[in-house]
Amino acid sequence: MKRKAYEKELSKLQVQLCDLQEWVKKEKLRVIVLFEGRDAAGKGGTIKAITEKVSPRVFKVVALPAPSDREKTQMFMQRYMQHFPAGGEIVIFDRSWYNRAGVEYVMGFCAADEHTRFLSLCPQIEKYVVDGGIILIKLWLEVGMDEQERRFRARIDDPVRQWKLSPMDIESYRRWYDYSRARDLMLKSTSSKHAPWHIVRSDDKRRARLNCIAHLLKSIPFKHLSPDEVRLPKRSSKGRYDDQASLRAMTFVAERY
Repeated sequence: MKRKAYEKELSKLQVQLCDLQEWVKKEKLRVIVLFEGRDAAGKGGTIKAITEKVSPRVFKVVALPAPSDREKTQMFMQRYMQHFPAGGEIVIFDRSWYNRAGVEYVMGFCAADEHTRFLSLCPQIEKYVVDGGIILIKLWLEVGMDEQERRFRARIDDPVRQWKLSPMDIESYRRWYDYSRARDLMLKSTSSKHAPWHIVRSDDKRRARLNCIAHLLKSIPFKHLSPDEVRLPKRSSKGRYDDQASLRAMTFVAERY
């Protein structure tokens, strides 16, 4: 998709996201959006496109690191639940509890019985979440083998993107088919009527971002709220002083540009 057409459509969708934001605040809605997918599938870029023009107080992004020693002894879902939304919040998980069905299972970080138990209990837990009034949206971004390799190689050659390429990413590249089998088992076991999976093809990053935002907007019924009229008041001259003089006494950053 050409950049000009993408940016034009993205701008329209971002206006709607701002409308959605005001509706979520007014109605005290609670929303969880999960982004899962293969490494280099475009999750980060999609989340950035969603959150670029909205308030971080409403659209909260959660990207948890590897569990600490203490968290490893907790109930598996516990460290995610503490980030669940309150009224008027949309929480976006950049990877989620589905780590257990993906990287933890493939890389041997959890036992086989823990993996089986997770797949069995997860739909029940999500039903409890949905029945409690939370809107749960689950998105899987699927990138092709050749495109993933192209993106990995681009990261290797770009010094400002090398941080995106971790040893775990390299291993996921090697274990493509192991991840494919884990993905299929996860989708089959945890896609339910109350919390279905929605798959987004992401070989074309721009189209994937637009499709994700459009699906998000479709999944949460909302109305446009007319904003209150805002007028700037007159500045008060009470206590007036030469504020620029006080600044001149400070040390400024050297202006190089």
